[in-house]
Amino acid sequence: MSIAFVFPGQGSQALGMGKALAEHSEAARAVFAEVDEALGQKLSDLMWNGPEAELTLTENAQPALMAVSMAALRVLETEYGITLAQTAKFVAGHSLGEYSALAAAGTFSVADTARLLKIRGKAMQAATPVGVGAMAALLGLDFATASLVAAEAAQGEVCQAANDNSDGQVVVSGSKAAIDRAIEIAKAKGAKRAILLAVSAPFHCALMQPAADAMAKALSDVKMHVPAVPLVANILASQVTDPAIIRQKLVEQVTGTVRWRESVGYMVAQGVKVFVEIGAGKVLTGLSKKNSPDALAVACGTPEDIAATAAHLKQG
Repeated sequence: MSIAFVFPGQGSQALGMGKALAEHSEAARAVFAEVDEALGQKLSDLMWNGPEAELTLTENAQPALMAVSMAALRVLETEYGITLAQTAKFVAGHSLGEYSALAAAGTFSVADTARLLKIRGKAMQAATPVGVGAMAALLGLDFATASLVAAEAAQGEVCQAANDNSDGQVVVSGSKAAIDRAIEIAKAKGAKRAILLAVSAPFHCALMQPAADAMAKALSDVKMHVPAVPLVANILASQVTDPAIIRQKLVEQVTGTVRWRESVGYMVAQGVKVFVEIGAGKVLTGLSKKNSPDALAVACGTPEDIAATAAHLKQG
């Protein structure tokens, strides 16, 4: 039974996330303390007590989600003896979740990952002035059609497919006027719905180039190791283990498409039958079920979830 560990992206954050893990486990508390120290910020207090608007800021949500993922993984390891290296065939993460996946696989230290995500969050927010860019979910269109919609809507501005989450769920990103056009074009091409998303910046499009440049510099200064298991990279939708290539793909990921549907398909084609979502929320669990109905998908973000997942994995 081949297993993939997958790690959630931005949007899965919620006030109180990780608190039950910290109350339950010394190993989890150590992760939150390490992240707080690395950032020189009481991020754990913000996660558990708010204000929610501050937690939602990209520069806080990104390292916070990574911290919850790593805390959940530590509980799985210390309490149930289930290690990533011995259990998972692949790791993968949705956008910022790719950093969580790499921390879990030992490519980055937890402290370095927290600092990288703080830089990434700030750089992505600063890349465009508020209101200049936008993102929209096109529901009911496949990726090829959504890409045609984006191309038609661009009209000299930036508009591209940012997230290929599943068949019928593609997110486009770019200039606000172009995204408004994309919504109308998508409806005309048969989209069930086309919805402007409540995001603070137009992620995963060419407008993020300043953030990609910032990440190229930040990543060049960080020590990297070969991951314990291969990473299925967002930008490739296939596996990679060479740290130099991983670094390059993390930079490209900032402006490139998150090929999640294809990534799940790749892992299934390589024999994966179980997707374990490590961290906050259940977004990827839902997408795994949608992208691969025959595979088992489980969420692993609370002490109860972890106990149930561990029992299932040990049954094998």
